[in-house]
Amino acid sequence: MKEILNEWGRERVPFIFLIDFESNKPLCWKLDNQKSPFKINFQGVKNYKKEQHDSKNSSITFKKYPISIGEYQLKFEEVKNNLLYGNSFLVNLTTSTPIDLELSLEEIFYNVHAKYSCWLENEFVCFSPETFITIKDGAIFSYPMKGTIDATIYDAKNILLNDSKEIAEHATIVDLIRNDLSLVSDNVEVSKFRFYEEIQTQDGIIGQISSEISGTLPNNYHEQIGDIIFKLLPAGSISGAPKQKTIEIIKKVEGIDRGYYTGIAGYFDGENLDSCVLIRYIEQNYNYRSGGGITFMSDLNNEYKEMIDKVYVPIF
Repeated sequence: MKEILNEWGRERVPFIFLIDFESNKPLCWKLDNQKSPFKINFQGVKNYKKEQHDSKNSSITFKKYPISIGEYQLKFEEVKNNLLYGNSFLVNLTTSTPIDLELSLEEIFYNVHAKYSCWLENEFVCFSPETFITIKDGAIFSYPMKGTIDATIYDAKNILLNDSKEIAEHATIVDLIRNDLSLVSDNVEVSKFRFYEEIQTQDGIIGQISSEISGTLPNNYHEQIGDIIFKLLPAGSISGAPKQKTIEIIKKVEGIDRGYYTGIAGYFDGENLDSCVLIRYIEQNYNYRSGGGITFMSDLNNEYKEMIDKVYVPIF
């Protein structure tokens, strides 16, 4: 698929793309393909004409059935052991949570409030708050998101911004993304470090921390658009550091392929590009995938709670 995206980039053909975490089943379509089974709404950019459904928030029922803390602890401790042995500095550990939700994946897609929403027929729906990369006027930007808190807690913003574990975790990912962007661009810098945002969920408000890293692309970047995308995969924020060794740990501990979960999706309009990390993700069988970054400072109970708190649907 890389070569197809490079060709479309040279020809300035607008397209959308979807790449799984393992890069085993990447897909792409021209943006004007109305028959595409993959629908997106990325900050108002859509590849469909269907009107949004009426919201069903007044009657929505949402229940989640997370794994027990004992089951989670087994995975958590295996990750912690790898950290203690020096195999990784940060591992993104994820699990599946069965949910009850009286909406179809299509209905969820048309009703969620999210920065990035997408739906692949018979596969998944995703409503992601996290940007992977954007390209605008020859500059490339990445916005890794690390650090989550219940925003209704008193002084939540300052608590999160001053948490030593979260600071270290975020700094590790920012350094990883800075190195990643250096593979495809020049003049890489951290243009914004650890800024706070809030996201509304059906259970309340979640506070999250992101940073902005930027670089300058070569003048002919359109001709290399496929190479640029694939060189940066998988996203550092949902893998860890060092990336390749951490991916091996993830595969062993989680025991199943992630598939499109924590992969990426995006569009290229012929000049600029926007894309997201596929988190906040529901599979066709109504398993909700969620997780968080584990460092040597991580607390079992806090990480377990964060994994559960990230199971939400932003219909309100």
